[in-house]
Amino acid sequence: MAFHGALRRSYTWTAAHAPWSPWARRNTAFTVAAIPAALPALLALASAGAAPARGPVPLLLLLPACPLLTALQRSRFWSLLGLDVPEVVREERWWSRRGLLERLRSEATWRQYAYHLLAGPLGAAAGALVVLAWTLGAAGAGVYGWSWALPRSDWIPDHDLFTVGGVLLLLAAPWLAALFTRLDAFAAAALLGPNRSRELARRVEDLAESRAGVLDAADLERRRIERDLHDGAQQRLVALAMNLGIARATLTDLPPEAKAVIDEAHREAKEAIEELNNLVRGLHPAVLEDRGLDAALSGIAARAPFPVELAVDIGARPGATIEAVAYFVVSEALANVAKHARADRCRVRVERVPGGPGDRLRLTVTDDGVGGADPALGTGLVGLRKRVRSVDGTILISSPLGGPTVITVELPCGL
Repeated sequence: MAFHGALRRSYTWTAAHAPWSPWARRNTAFTVAAIPAALPALLALASAGAAPARGPVPLLLLLPACPLLTALQRSRFWSLLGLDVPEVVREERWWSRRGLLERLRSEATWRQYAYHLLAGPLGAAAGALVVLAWTLGAAGAGVYGWSWALPRSDWIPDHDLFTVGGVLLLLAAPWLAALFTRLDAFAAAALLGPNRSRELARRVEDLAESRAGVLDAADLERRRIERDLHDGAQQRLVALAMNLGIARATLTDLPPEAKAVIDEAHREAKEAIEELNNLVRGLHPAVLEDRGLDAALSGIAARAPFPVELAVDIGARPGATIEAVAYFVVSEALANVAKHARADRCRVRVERVPGGPGDRLRLTVTDDGVGGADPALGTGLVGLRKRVRSVDGTILISSPLGGPTVITVELPCGL
């Protein structure tokens, strides 16, 4: 069965690459089509060679025809190969003054000019070579069929040699066309389309701008939720707790069971207010927007269930998004210390350090706990890492067994 399968695959591959296959016809047609597409460049080169006194004038006359020739070549690639050569995006119309200046200054124009002046004539020569290979191969393979029509049939010294050579040339012609097709496609991708490095840089810039917009939108949404909770649900809970407190103080003649229910409801309302306060502070505390990162982190340190030594030295305030991420990092890190580290104290240092294209904000959180923090164990470090990387930040976690645990985060100040 394996032998028959291999034999079937070999037969299929041979039939797909035979001289009569669609693959051979497509590559041959594409290569031959380069001849008429290169005629303007060939005429310009011939004119420049025939009249050296004119200098580069005939070659420069080819420059205005570059857009039309490029469209013709792109059509050839698409219609015969199904290959889409991306079009160079222009900001201005070509017939306007700014559009003409843009095209003359654009390196894409001169790359296209180089293709039409160099690769185009070479492609035409390759097309002629493929036509010659097919013609000589057909003539040699059919030598026994047409040699009788000549005045002397013995002018060919060896009919068998010509037949074998013609068959081999027919077998090689499709591969020759395929080779020229691949070289032409490579040249077109490098010269006719947009500059890949520039296009990649532009896409990176677009993605960076899009990500910054998403981060700003998310930050604004967090602020809106914080404002709505503070002005809506939190005020309702405060009013409910006050009413329950008044009821407990004034309704003294109620049965003990009813008083117990009121006391329980009052306690639950106060706990709900406290939890909502913690939630609001975790989203986007008002003090962070009003007074900056130092004051906001001081509030976190004061609420921690263990002593926290805080040192903030950042000079000018970083961007609002970076401040929000830094606040989240310190808040989540201290929460992880309280839940898992069994630490007696913690030290938080925030400083601005120079590095790269701009300053960076470095946060260091150190505790004297048991260590062994592992992001794979679901201790909150996974979310911390994702939040830091969302702004192109870096995070380094050192937590050997027995401690201490040191979390170092660097954030770009420019966002």
